Amino acid sequence: MSRLRVLVVRHGPAGGPAEKARWRGRDEGRPLSAAGKRKIRAAAKGLARVAGPLDLIATSPLTRAKQTAELIAERLRARVVEAPVLEPGADPEATLRWLASRRERRIAVVGHEPQLGLLIAWLCAALERPVTELKKGQACLVELSGRRAGDGRLVWSLSPKQLRRLAD
Repeated sequence: MSRLRVLVVRHGPAGGPAEKARWRGRDEGRPLSAAGKRKIRAAAKGLARVAGPLDLIATSPLTRAKQTAELIAERLRARVVEAPVLEPGADPEATLRWLASRRERRIAVVGHEPQLGLLIAWLCAALERPVTELKKGQACLVELSGRRAGDGRLVWSLSPKQLRRLAD
């Protein structure tokens, strides 16, 4: 496997407790809040500056993740695909197998915590527990040099606020 660049992005803000109650426990349909959409649009501008072009954006099937992926795709002009390996509770080994099976070499993955923190730990150190927690809208770049857990290295991690500042 040639070097693979994986941009790991947590979905944007999706509303507070009142918004959650409106969805009556069906968390998968909860959308980004209006403020969340604004923040992700601004962060996407910053991502375009630091991440460069993408070949593909893979997203969890949950609404807030799909909306985040679509807003990033507007700025970075990449194709979006749903990937069940990014659903909450997904196995990081399955995500690694999915990534290794792709022809694209610059892939963003948009999903949820704690799975993304676990994915980063799995890719970089073959750890079965998260060593970091991404804020909503945070992004990390991981480079994979092989197909095994632990073959990756964390290149950078930027908070949503840092990404928005880069947009200016």
